[in-house]
Amino acid sequence: MAITMNAAERNATGSYRKNLLLIGIFFFIFGFISWINGTLIPYLKIACELQEWQAYLVTFAFYISYTAMAIPASRLLQQTGMIKGMSLGLYIMAAGCALFIPAALTRSYSLFLSGLFLTGGGLTLLQTAVNPYVTLLGPANSAASRISIMGICNKVAGILAPLIMGSIILKNSGGLISELASMTAEQKKLRLDELAHDVILPYCILTAILVLVAILLRFAHLPDLKPAAPAGADTVPIAGNIRFLPGFTAIFFAVGAEVLAGDTIGNYGLYHGISLDIAKNFTSYALFCMMLGYIAGVWAIPRYISQQKAFYASAWLGLILTAAVILLPQKASIGCVALLGLANAMLWPAIWPQALNGLEGKALARGSAVLIMGIAGGALLPLIYGWLATVFNNQYAYCILIPGYLFLLYYSYTGMKRAK
Repeated sequence: MAITMNAAERNATGSYRKNLLLIGIFFFIFGFISWINGTLIPYLKIACELQEWQAYLVTFAFYISYTAMAIPASRLLQQTGMIKGMSLGLYIMAAGCALFIPAALTRSYSLFLSGLFLTGGGLTLLQTAVNPYVTLLGPANSAASRISIMGICNKVAGILAPLIMGSIILKNSGGLISELASMTAEQKKLRLDELAHDVILPYCILTAILVLVAILLRFAHLPDLKPAAPAGADTVPIAGNIRFLPGFTAIFFAVGAEVLAGDTIGNYGLYHGISLDIAKNFTSYALFCMMLGYIAGVWAIPRYISQQKAFYASAWLGLILTAAVILLPQKASIGCVALLGLANAMLWPAIWPQALNGLEGKALARGSAVLIMGIAGGALLPLIYGWLATVFNNQYAYCILIPGYLFLLYYSYTGMKRAK
């Protein structure tokens, strides 16, 4: 017997798809903006004539904004509600992208870093506002499916971002380093100014897209709400919440490992003598491996393996691959850095339910705020890696990942024991 929908059902289905598409766009933006950094690091290292450790201030400026803005963003949403908070987040991100224009015109690294911090701050506000809508868009029993769709949108953007941005701001880059080495000081300055200007057009386009999405959001008719305040989180975020300290530390190392693999691999290729024309795309390979791990997790958990066991296996895989990165020669070592994306895929989604297990209401909100602050790992670990690369070399510097994966092994093991 044929089944037909009445007008109300059709309208509800159309509204659901429209809202799902809009939130998917947000998650695409998250991924695209976040993983541009992998291309910006070698680009700004050349354009602003930076030392190795200085180049990784890119990730520091971007990810430290999550820690700085996590509590203020939560409190701001108390006043504005989710919809206005989303719009404000998009406008702040647009302002951060627009700051790249004067930064490029003056070739000022401090202005570039200010733009990255501002963009990260807007992204923190946007993520804090938009994440609840993944569950609000439809029935609770299909939330996992929606989360999977959003994750894929995020990772696809992460794969595309280095390819697109690399083709624009590092075009014809194969002989750039040797070309600069053979120039006089005046010729080099003119060439670097020209290189810095290449970033203006793509960031103008990004600014326009973010402003356009913010304007269109006014007509999306998403349901509004004000979240519960994370009471006490602003005064004693970690020391006063010992219950959340292991989860905070796990997020710190997981995000640090994810960002380290994705954002250092381009420079690591240059260290091994790979042409910049090729190395500028390496971040996409790490993100592709991560998306494969994400898809495998969606397919296998909990059908064939529990979430806790997948977490434990991922931590072991990360530790083994880190040893391979340090010990194997050249191209094999670079390949293992990309494969770290596979190991890192299941860390973030497994840590959250373990860290927040059994919490409700304000305790849940407080715990979430503390865990968000753990994203500081993405700011600090690449910076430490850059310092170690200067002291030793780029390959041995990956030893910074070993204590992180050891802690994640311990934390995942405690989760398995608790599950039993």
